[in-house]
Amino acid sequence: MASNITFHPGAVEQDERGQLLGQKGATIWLTGLSASGKSTIATALEQHLLHKRLHAYRLDGDNIRFGLNKDLGFDPASRVENIRRIGEVSLLFSLSCSITITAFISPYISDRDLARALHVAHSPSIPFIEVFVDAPLSVVESRDPKGLYKKARAGEIKDFTGISAPYEAPLDPEIHIRTDELDVAGAVAKIVQYLEEKGLIGKQ
Repeated sequence: MASNITFHPGAVEQDERGQLLGQKGATIWLTGLSASGKSTIATALEQHLLHKRLHAYRLDGDNIRFGLNKDLGFDPASRVENIRRIGEVSLLFSLSCSITITAFISPYISDRDLARALHVAHSPSIPFIEVFVDAPLSVVESRDPKGLYKKARAGEIKDFTGISAPYEAPLDPEIHIRTDELDVAGAVAKIVQYLEEKGLIGKQ
């Protein structure tokens, strides 16, 4: 950490910000294998929430690597740093009272736990909702929209999650979605229902 720095608090408390904007912030963290459906669900969820006049913003794994994280590769150390940065960024968005939707493979439990801890440690705590977007390897490999599994099987891509690099599934996610059993609309409805039940959004 840099030295000779001092945190400068704002003049608006978190509760006051929420009251002024009429909305609470939260992070919805979608994790799962490549081609499990994370980005598709995140895109549809963002659209749904915005059409309900709610502040929402989506952070997508590939998109972030075009800018903020373009200096990172896919080796284990880079993956850790990738998720560390996104944990910090998602917290900032959520502190602004936006519903932040992240779609990242985020393969390691420890990294997702660190992102959660950042949110929980803030006062007042910012909700961190882990969504396990789950589908069997055989299913996601058969989808393979970007041809990545084929390249990984051929040895053209190293450290590919699910093939040559591990994926540690969530042990107790807030929401578990099986995309081989539920379509996109159903997945969005399941997340929205959770948000309503927790009082993070009004019932639509």
